[in-house]
Amino acid sequence: MPMSRLTTVLRRIRQDAGLTQAALAQRLGQTQSYVSKYESGEQRLDLTEIEKICEAVDVSLRDFVDTYLAS
Repeated sequence: MPMSRLTTVLRRIRQDAGLTQAALAQRLGQTQSYVSKYESGEQRLDLTEIEKICEAVDVSLRDFVDTYLAS
């Protein structure tokens, strides 16, 4: 999975949910820098983390994958 494509989708689903990085981080019980590192590609995501982010923005994992494949 190319990181730039993945990070673009992560940013898009967060923004579509109307959340700032700080607001998403709060939902995840993390810091804003946690979200920033994933969106910038500085930190790699695993499937468990992607699933938690999807739950936090109310997007199914299937919809996330479909968005990724369509981008």
